[in-house]
Amino acid sequence: MDLFRNFDFGLIAIQFAVLLFSLSIHEASHAWMADRFGDYTARYLGRVTINPIPHIDPIGTVLFPLLQFFTHFPLIGWAKPVPINSARLSNPPRDRVLISLAGPASNLLAGSIAFLVLVVLKLSWPAAREIIEVMVMIGRIPGNGSIWAPILGMLYYAMVINLLLAIFNFIPIPPLDGHWILYELLPAGAGDAVERLGSYGFVLLYALMFIGALRFIFGPVRWVIGLLQSL
Repeated sequence: MDLFRNFDFGLIAIQFAVLLFSLSIHEASHAWMADRFGDYTARYLGRVTINPIPHIDPIGTVLFPLLQFFTHFPLIGWAKPVPINSARLSNPPRDRVLISLAGPASNLLAGSIAFLVLVVLKLSWPAAREIIEVMVMIGRIPGNGSIWAPILGMLYYAMVINLLLAIFNFIPIPPLDGHWILYELLPAGAGDAVERLGSYGFVLLYALMFIGALRFIFGPVRWVIGLLQSL
């Protein structure tokens, strides 16, 4: 029981809810883009939706985030990959790159919108400014009893988690989007070598996380948080 005494389960619930929504946006964007290019597979499977249930992956959506609560790594993960039938694409190499880019781009857009809403609230509403400044300073939602604190907290974590997901998914390791982009851009032999990493992708990601090699994704997000703090 001592292990859980220092856990803020309200904060964990908010972060996990934001993560589920962010992953759903990500996968729905892949599915929507594939549908636009003529591959209706994901639409038939009900993946063009922000409902998280069709997108949940037991490892990337549940196990990986839960481990991060114990390692203090940023809350990120992945969802069930959207199936792509290249035979239905008019220009498979180009279309697969654009479909892969759609997921991180959607997270970047969602994180940017959350950032802009926080900026507007901070500059126009003194109560919001106080909560946001404390939240940025202590790195969690302040327990000041205000009903607006968890709402602003959801916006704050929507900004942070979506930006982290956008950067994280550009890493060229399966099952992340970056490996599909790299596969299409490399010559055939080199691309096949990247593809063979697929069986070891999960293990490699866990190893990189535990040795701290993925902490570079913090840099751009820290810069955005610093910008929010300075306004």
